[in-house]
Amino acid sequence: MQPAGIQPPDAPPLDPKRDAAIVDLIAGTAEPFDDVDGPTFGALFDRFGDCRVVLLGEASHGTAEFYRARAAITRRLIERHGFNIVAVEADWPDAAVIDRRVRGKPSAESSEAAFQRFPTWMWRNTEFQSFTRWLADWNEAQPRPDRVSFHGLDLYNLSGSITAVLDYLDETDPEAAAVARERYGCLQPWVRDPQTYGRMAVTQGYAECEGAVVQMLSDLLQRRLPAGEDRDDWLDATANARLVRNAEAYYRIMYYGAAESWNLRDTHMFETLCAVLDARGPNSKAVVWAHNSHIGDASRTEMGLVRGELNIGQLCRERFGSQAALIGFGTHTGTVACASDWGAPMKTKAINPSRPDSYERLCHDARAP
Repeated sequence: MQPAGIQPPDAPPLDPKRDAAIVDLIAGTAEPFDDVDGPTFGALFDRFGDCRVVLLGEASHGTAEFYRARAAITRRLIERHGFNIVAVEADWPDAAVIDRRVRGKPSAESSEAAFQRFPTWMWRNTEFQSFTRWLADWNEAQPRPDRVSFHGLDLYNLSGSITAVLDYLDETDPEAAAVARERYGCLQPWVRDPQTYGRMAVTQGYAECEGAVVQMLSDLLQRRLPAGEDRDDWLDATANARLVRNAEAYYRIMYYGAAESWNLRDTHMFETLCAVLDARGPNSKAVVWAHNSHIGDASRTEMGLVRGELNIGQLCRERFGSQAALIGFGTHTGTVACASDWGAPMKTKAINPSRPDSYERLCHDARAP
């Protein structure tokens, strides 16, 4: 969707002479690397070891090589450069199940099986499972405070987040838990179908539950951490409360236009990342796994220049400057695991070749190994 009154720019005309010069430049500058599973691949990314945040993209969610490459880079940054956070394009309560597993913490009694909302090829795949097993083994050899944590940055699992906040307050402050149940009661009829809530709120012309969820997050953020209480549990509760607040707003504004809901989602992911970095202390360092559309700098592309969209890569670059590395992955040929519709059976499909006016095509034409 385009904002009213703004026309998308035409693609720049192809200029064979200009493009040939760029292709030659790529061929002469490109650094060849080993197979992503090879022993030297990860070492290429030592140059980003001093960064605070390294964001690793993917051109599709269903490509095994992208997952293996991100795993190899992340392992290198953890082993050699002290990165202690892995944050992914997934919902917080789902990722919390994995976080407890890889850090050797007991499972939450009410936690659901992780990543049930996602297609199997996005997170429930063998490449990701192999990485989390490695992460658990790595953490087992580290002191508990130094173990690498695993977090989800996205905002979709409304039901799981409400349950997590209530469980935390039941354990730490039963009176506050009763207040939370009353506030979240407004959303309870819609947690399994939040799009219906969004449609209802727009139709009725007001934010049905906005005040209650905003106040719940405010109360949690202002709450003093009692002596002896686990700070990780408090971080988990506040992150879930933030998800509920932003998810309520997301489903309410998604009917107004693509830019507003996209911007709220990516701002939420950025805020969640910053909260985790702050909680882990001034020496914390994070690796982020997300789609290229999230980890690039939207302000330099049609996303920001035409559609009025921002993304987590742009926000990280604005916040951390040169301490943020944005690394996208592209391709030209191959196959992808995907489905024709959300929830449809997985299929293996051939991808379209890269567009003639794309950087992927220029890289392909450079024929660099």
